[in-house]
Amino acid sequence: MPTVSLPCVCTSLRKASRAVTRLYDERLAASGLTTTQFAVLRNLRHGDLSLSRLAELLVMDRTSLYRTLAPIERHGWVAITAEDQGRAKQAALTPAGRARMEEATAAWNTCQSEIIGAIGPDQWTALESQLAALVRATTGKAA
Repeated sequence: MPTVSLPCVCTSLRKASRAVTRLYDERLAASGLTTTQFAVLRNLRHGDLSLSRLAELLVMDRTSLYRTLAPIERHGWVAITAEDQGRAKQAALTPAGRARMEEATAAWNTCQSEIIGAIGPDQWTALESQLAALVRATTGKAA
């Protein structure tokens, strides 16, 4: 019996991710932030986080997180400090970072509305749930 050739899950998700990321990056460009940098700032808006926790929340490896943090730390939008005798590092949103994030939020909201409008709110709700389930299934952790 011949096997059925299904589309590759990874390739399909990466194509969608690249398309969506490109759109967000275009919308956020005027703010000087990339989509990933904006996500870091949003995750820090409620308080400081250890770099390990921040990487976990973003489902990023630490090397990628460090590459993302470097330019936003240089701009003064995030402060990285050592805690407990220099072992663990913490990331904190600075006042300049909060202002940058708030400036970029209008563009982010517009992009959110465009995408949800294009696929419909019900489709988005279902997709969001399915993506969270996929993260749980592949990492064992909640999205």
